Amino acid sequence: MSTFKAYITGFVLSIVLTVAAYIPVWQHVSSGHLRYAHSNLIAFVLGIAVLQLLVQLILFLHLGREKKSRWNISVFVTTVSLILIVVVGSIWIMNHLNNNMSPQQINDYLNRGDAF
Repeated sequence: MSTFKAYITGFVLSIVLTVAAYIPVWQHVSSGHLRYAHSNLIAFVLGIAVLQLLVQLILFLHLGREKKSRWNISVFVTTVSLILIVVVGSIWIMNHLNNNMSPQQINDYLNRGDAF
């Protein structure tokens, strides 16, 4: 596939995937949050996001299309791993702090003015 065809295909797929994620969310919000279950909608949008990521990586960044793309893929996997470690670690720490603070400690902290 030529570069121009890859860009056009990637652009069209990006538009289709964006609209495919937008329409259910719009329907959900306009129905007063009754149209779809929140968990199903979140799973659907995350699935579309992963597909969008793959389209961007393959068709725009040409990741994995070279004959010797091992270096690019290893750098990409390392970057994604570090981002996941930071995000999951931050969520874990915030959850741990939330579970270990009593309501009185939270009120004292907020009333001291140190929170902001």
